Amino acid sequence: MDTKKFVKQLTEIPGPISKSLLERRNAIVPKGISNNCTSFVKKAEGAIVEDVDGNTYIDFAGAIGTLNVGHSHPKVVQAIQEQAEQFIHTSFNVMMYNSYIELAERLAELAPGSFSKQVAFFNSGAEAVENAVKIARKYTKRQGIISFTRGFHGRTLMTMTMTSKVKPYKFGFGPFAPEVYKAPYPYVYRRPEGMSENQYIQFTIEQFEQFLLAEVAPETIAAVVMEPVQGEGGFIVPDKEFVVAVREICKQYGIIFVADEIQTGFARTGKYFAIEHFDVVPDLMTISKSLGAGVPISGVIGRKDIMESVDVGEIGGTYSGSPLGCKAALAVLDIIEEEGLNNRAEYLGVRVREKMSQLAEKFEQIGDVRGLGAMCAMEFVTNRLDKTPNKQIVGKIIKEANERGLLLLNAGIYSNVIRVLMPLVITDEQLEEGLNILEEAIEAALALQNQ
Repeated sequence: MDTKKFVKQLTEIPGPISKSLLERRNAIVPKGISNNCTSFVKKAEGAIVEDVDGNTYIDFAGAIGTLNVGHSHPKVVQAIQEQAEQFIHTSFNVMMYNSYIELAERLAELAPGSFSKQVAFFNSGAEAVENAVKIARKYTKRQGIISFTRGFHGRTLMTMTMTSKVKPYKFGFGPFAPEVYKAPYPYVYRRPEGMSENQYIQFTIEQFEQFLLAEVAPETIAAVVMEPVQGEGGFIVPDKEFVVAVREICKQYGIIFVADEIQTGFARTGKYFAIEHFDVVPDLMTISKSLGAGVPISGVIGRKDIMESVDVGEIGGTYSGSPLGCKAALAVLDIIEEEGLNNRAEYLGVRVREKMSQLAEKFEQIGDVRGLGAMCAMEFVTNRLDKTPNKQIVGKIIKEANERGLLLLNAGIYSNVIRVLMPLVITDEQLEEGLNILEEAIEAALALQNQ
């Protein structure tokens, strides 16, 4: 008996209409643009997506962390409609509009730090990181940039250089931007055998200090760019002591500390910004994804003295901080506050990791469960003793999940991590149904593997 309430499967996945569209897609769209699901969307609301064949899905992907307030939230839709009726675009560089100023003021107030701040808006997460690098270089009059192993910052030349995962993001696309260095980032699950967690944290701090002696002189570094929780890298949460130590080293050498909050921001981890969990105040923050609830907008928030180091015309862009994006973002901030989404994220994270821990007891292929707030992940291995990454089973699980009506994503440099980024407005019933489908998908994938 089918007990599914929110998932409706009227056809096989993909259905006939999606198959027809898939043929057209393959003929006209390059294969370099990947697709996680083989169906095409018709409509979406909250945490439920309906495809063109009438099948419905529970969304545990959230457009890669873009929809913390859910699909087509009525307040976001209304804000976009009202703005479109007034004017769609003037370019802030040509004629300004109030929503840009209001959004900047609200974000400056929300961002950590008691100092004066300024905010600049752009279009995408990668563009925000690019501009944070430009601003840091201008302010410090230095060129060097440090990012971290397993980090992901985008696919433009500079951000691709800063990103760790070679395939598919970097392979064959060189040469890369100069003066970019990658420092070690803690990964407790894969620490050296025989080393305690505390010993490992001290070791990673020493590694960073050694990095500034052996690899690059700190006096040449403009900025250290860190994800408070690594997203594409596998939802790896660093120890607070490590983050604090890196911040203090930056202060010591006059290096700008940049928190990349593009995937972690706007209530995903139970706070507006994940860096708040570490009691660290960054000099600059990059933001995007869930800020606009699906409307492209990104930004850099930072200390006023640093932000003002760039001169007229040196940053910006035709569509940067578009009116539609600003209005959508203002609605998002209202929704987070009115619906208590920071608290909701904490609750969801506890429930999801509880379920994942139960699955880890049931399936020996789950080597680690981790996360912060509603940013949760399971790492799959072929053997818990040697922790060999199991990319193949994750691919099978995601396929089985999609075919059962659950949208799911992988992560990690080995592609052996399943991450969960459901909209924070998901109902308890929808969450439980989705978690049950996840369990079914794991069982089915393992059964196929053992045949």
